[in-house]
Amino acid sequence: MTSLLRLLTGPLKAAPRAISRETIAVTLANGQTVEVLRVRDPRARRIKLSVDERGPRLTLPMRASDIAGQRFVIQHGDWLLAQIASAGSDAPDLQAHLTAYLPLRGRDVPVRWQVARYLRLQLDEHEDALLIAAPETVNAKVLRRSLRDFYEGQARADVGRWLPKYLAGLPRAPSRLRYRVMSSQWGSLAPDGALSLDLSLVLAPPAAFEYVLVHELCHLIHADHSCAFWREVELRCPAWRDQREYFRASGRTLKAGLRRLIADDK
Repeated sequence: MTSLLRLLTGPLKAAPRAISRETIAVTLANGQTVEVLRVRDPRARRIKLSVDERGPRLTLPMRASDIAGQRFVIQHGDWLLAQIASAGSDAPDLQAHLTAYLPLRGRDVPVRWQVARYLRLQLDEHEDALLIAAPETVNAKVLRRSLRDFYEGQARADVGRWLPKYLAGLPRAPSRLRYRVMSSQWGSLAPDGALSLDLSLVLAPPAAFEYVLVHELCHLIHADHSCAFWREVELRCPAWRDQREYFRASGRTLKAGLRRLIADDK
């Protein structure tokens, strides 16, 4: 009976092995110890070391040993330290009544602190400053959450100014719009037309932010990255190559800066 069943259904397939993640401490040649997220991925074909706004990541094929992975990190120690330094070197800390500036729309905006009973963030365009009224002992988590809400409000205001001029040339409007803290992407368009944008875009120069919006809107016309898709992008954003280069050069720093300011896992 078992043999007949195998003839009818074919050989049984082993269940795919799951991705495993573990944080390890690796001591580099200079004596400095860094924490690295070690990821075992059945899809990986080679050992890979990368750094994003969350920190160092070591990807290992299933057959690679832990020792081989640590040796790989040590061999690339100088590169790793340089990437870690560049990822967050320009990002300010958010400290109540102390932080002197905060990033917004490609520049550093001065912060004016006021002691108040309730927490309030407001952009004073006349004085070119961000006003933050806060109790003297404001909760750090509440402050970060309020800054996140402020950034989202600014991002929505920007998209609200840009979106109407593009809608006429689209087959349909996005079904909804949301802002997320993304690890690697800058935006995404779901099959149902839901548009997601990375919140750190509001820290970038407006032209770069608008390019990402245009890019995702053009996916309403072409779901792929074909030549036809890029023609639609260029029609709406002729300088899209310059903006793409900006993200390649500064994207990691941008994401790290936002995460340093609003992340709750500190």
